Amino acid sequence: MGDIAVRVDSLHKRYHLGATHAQDGSLAGALARGLRRLMGRPAGSSRTGESIWALRDVSFEIQKGEVFGVIGTNGSGKSTLLKILSRVTEPTKGRAVINGRFCGLLEVGTGFHPELTGRDNVYMSGAILGMKRQEIARKFDEIVAFAEVEQFIDTPVKHYSSGMYVRLGFSVLAHMDPDILIVDEVLAVGDVRFQKKCMGKMEDVGQHGRTVILVSHDMPAITRMCKRAILLNKGEVVQEGAAHDVVNHYLHAGHIKPYEEWLDPMQAPGNEVVRIRAVRVKSESGQITDRIDIRRPVQLEVEFDVLKPGHVFVPVFNLYNEEDVTVFTAHDRDPAWQRTPRLSGRYVSMATIPENFLTEGVFAVSALMMTETPFRLHVHVPRVVGFRIDESGTGDAARGDFNGRWMGVVRPLLGWRTRYTPD
Repeated sequence: MGDIAVRVDSLHKRYHLGATHAQDGSLAGALARGLRRLMGRPAGSSRTGESIWALRDVSFEIQKGEVFGVIGTNGSGKSTLLKILSRVTEPTKGRAVINGRFCGLLEVGTGFHPELTGRDNVYMSGAILGMKRQEIARKFDEIVAFAEVEQFIDTPVKHYSSGMYVRLGFSVLAHMDPDILIVDEVLAVGDVRFQKKCMGKMEDVGQHGRTVILVSHDMPAITRMCKRAILLNKGEVVQEGAAHDVVNHYLHAGHIKPYEEWLDPMQAPGNEVVRIRAVRVKSESGQITDRIDIRRPVQLEVEFDVLKPGHVFVPVFNLYNEEDVTVFTAHDRDPAWQRTPRLSGRYVSMATIPENFLTEGVFAVSALMMTETPFRLHVHVPRVVGFRIDESGTGDAARGDFNGRWMGVVRPLLGWRTRYTPD
């Protein structure tokens, strides 16, 4: 393949609804097919007879030493593409050729067991990811130092804070030194300082001639680190080219919508523990709307099902402006549920953005569901809804009678006081 690290040719992936694992190329799929045969059912049968194409005719090439971005909305096919590249599942048609040793950072903390110490988990996780024991031992001190958990390395990770857990998990993954590194949203976790540290590590990997495939909803990270990128939508490549051009197309191509609902619980984003059923933007009167007067509050609402009790869930909203700058991240701090395990059932959490806070323009909302101790991101539905803030120009907002361009991502109507002393 010469200078080509990854070549994807006319890749297709079809999933049969109701077949779960039976149609994929994983070990679970093989077991499911064997069970179907024992039950007298055809190995590839599906209860519904329906299927969906997660990928359709996807083709691209990545040069050796290139940092390549993959972006798209939730359900666009990014995760399926990564699973095929990581050999977790097989394509229905087409092929993906990998030239070199690769590692997929598909989930921080892969292989971690809460009852084992940090030291034991480093060795276990490294072994699961393909590292030999001698290689882990040689890099052990560097892994621990990067994670900044030296004092707690012989403590069971169930006692770690969410930050410690994330740092150690990322450090193991980042020190594998593969030829090709696949990174899926790892940079979105941890505090701001550690995110910058992760970014530096990824840039270092790229500068040393290794190939990096970065999948992220952090558009500044994509434009900063990647020269080229592809945009996926409904399993197809919508655009391929310079990362900046692809990101601009992604940010401005879609229309805003004030709500998204999943009536079929099996299609709702989530896992076996929790699923998000709806995300809505409402006015102060409770009406779903995509246009809000700057002088009125905005209500963000997430509806979710807790399927297994006992978890302390924290609903989260991320708000982005038109330039994809993060305006804020809001964690649910309702005292009625703070540090309180949830029972199974349906929940609706609401957050109110006060009036005279956001500036004029279009905003996108991502909805997340996480547990903090230990940290686990259960659901992330990026930019699922949006709304526009309008100003009527009556002069009673922060703008007053000024008609020029207003700088900033927020426009608060602050309380002003003036003290006057006569001559």
